[in-house]
Amino acid sequence: MSSSSPSGERSGFTERGVEDYERRRYRGIDQRIVHAREVRMIRAYFKVIRAAEGGGRTGAPALDLPCGYGRFTELLRSAGWAVVNSDLSLEMVRRARGKSGFAGAVADAKRGLPFPPGLFGLIFSVRFFHHVHDPSDRAAILREFFRVSAGWVVVSFYRANGFHGLQRRIRRLFNKSRTNIKMIEAGQFEEEARAAGFETVRVRSLFRGLHAYHLALLRKK
Repeated sequence: MSSSSPSGERSGFTERGVEDYERRRYRGIDQRIVHAREVRMIRAYFKVIRAAEGGGRTGAPALDLPCGYGRFTELLRSAGWAVVNSDLSLEMVRRARGKSGFAGAVADAKRGLPFPPGLFGLIFSVRFFHHVHDPSDRAAILREFFRVSAGWVVVSFYRANGFHGLQRRIRRLFNKSRTNIKMIEAGQFEEEARAAGFETVRVRSLFRGLHAYHLALLRKK
């Protein structure tokens, strides 16, 4: 996971804690495979956006929320986005902002974002919604995304998957995972996005049938 949970469990990160987390995270073989797959999927969505926009969004601001330590900062910058980093953790924002060279803000999307309407050409929210267990919280966050968005949203969520669910239960039995993630039923996230005012352009699975992670490309209606 690259970023803070909505409960604020990482809001107390120290500078050294952020550096240690970045050093440890996505270093195992399985994590590197996942990261590489995510990057390919995101780049494919950026191609869709460029084609729809007639050739690119160079310089348009993108909101990376939650930004974590900036795992995707360079990817966003290389695609032409000026990156605004946002997270519950001030130290995470500082770390990510150091990579983007642009603005950053501590914010909780459930309680409202400190940005004007329609500011961002892209809302980038990866590894966040599977920490949001309450449907009303997801709805509030999506409404905020709609408010500050000028067009596009790239967002991940976990769709119910029996194999992945069993794997996580086994890992918890052996204390291999302490994270309580939320998987939602097929079609539920798309319906919640529609209710917030978005159309779902594409949804892809990280590893079909094996993993609950899905990446969606939304567009403001």
